[in-house]
Amino acid sequence: MTTGTNWAGNLTYGASELHEPRSIDELIEIVRAAPRLRALGSRHSFNTIADTDGAQVSVAALPAVVEVDQDARAVTVSAGLRYGELVERLDQQGWALPNLASLPHISVAGAVATGTHGSGDRNGSLASAVAAMQMVRVDGELVDVRRGDDDFDAMVVSLGRVGVLTSVTLDVVPTFEVRQDVFEHLPWSALEENLDTITASAYSVSMFTDWSASGPHQVWLKSQAGGAAPTELFGATPAEHGVHPLPGVSAEFTTQQLGRSGPWWDRLPHFRLGYTPSDGEELQTEYLVPRTHALEAIAAVRALAPLVQPLLLVSEIRTIAADTLWLSPSHSTDCVALHFTWRLDVPAVTAFLPTLDDALAPFAARPHWGKLFETTPERLLAAYPRLPDFADLVARVDPDGRFANDLTDAWLRP
Repeated sequence: MTTGTNWAGNLTYGASELHEPRSIDELIEIVRAAPRLRALGSRHSFNTIADTDGAQVSVAALPAVVEVDQDARAVTVSAGLRYGELVERLDQQGWALPNLASLPHISVAGAVATGTHGSGDRNGSLASAVAAMQMVRVDGELVDVRRGDDDFDAMVVSLGRVGVLTSVTLDVVPTFEVRQDVFEHLPWSALEENLDTITASAYSVSMFTDWSASGPHQVWLKSQAGGAAPTELFGATPAEHGVHPLPGVSAEFTTQQLGRSGPWWDRLPHFRLGYTPSDGEELQTEYLVPRTHALEAIAAVRALAPLVQPLLLVSEIRTIAADTLWLSPSHSTDCVALHFTWRLDVPAVTAFLPTLDDALAPFAARPHWGKLFETTPERLLAAYPRLPDFADLVARVDPDGRFANDLTDAWLRP
């Protein structure tokens, strides 16, 4: 028996059953009864982080909640909601999230638990917006944790090991509009000489590349409306029509470009909710490196271009601000993210991953928890020095390992 596959189709889950409770009381009974249980989000992880030899539980069917506290400038939302199901309801009340990921198809709980992020020099990961969480602990108790509580910074990016989230409270800001401009053909020399200026040129900046010698083929600038329109970018040329990050794919799948202003929720993602994001049939890997090592890490990947390009659909280069969350890929340091969208060739990509890890290890690269990577316990500990502290917390709140699985055990207790 199987509970299905992940979004990409590269993984068939080994769980014995999938629970989809429609009330918190029902969820509590499921947690109390299950010998082994893993929370399942929107199935967008590319590794086995959500898999188990026991049961899976999805909170997507819990009653939808979007409750704004204007005084606190926060919104409490159902953990199983996808961002695309939340944003318009929030916008209608005059509020916005500080940032969004590349696609709105992912669930709030899953994105937070894995440290998923958007882009922007001053924008933290999606998890950095978490002000409070409600969860069902392994003993079935419903608890609330808030920013400032003991262990809060450990429990936000939790890999699903401390409880099953029922709701998340997120910081909000007044709603705003964004214009999106795309520039094409940025030379590598321009990036090397002006990285800080380029990434600071808009609220959110993403560069797409296939690592060819000519440099990033697209730079997406997402600027808060009202400012001056960008007219040049270090030799890159303004796109004359809408584009998709992948050559030959229709721009109808992407959010509006060409400088047309629109609501934050329809510009900050790259892809529209009603369409399959990116290529669909793909694998993904991502490493975040401290900003001080960004150019060295980019050079290291460029040196691997002959090996990378046959496997690659596209890569994205973005920036993320530091946060205080123990297992966040941007914990304690501003980062540059190097994202790889691979062809759906599991054997070839898997064989290449150790080579990529070897190339990026000298730069304290941190792998994204929800994507494919191969590293050593020593490197993972060097990248995430609070891992032993988090493992101690997990041993305290779930001593029998009922929320455990083989992958997270390997990370926490190598």
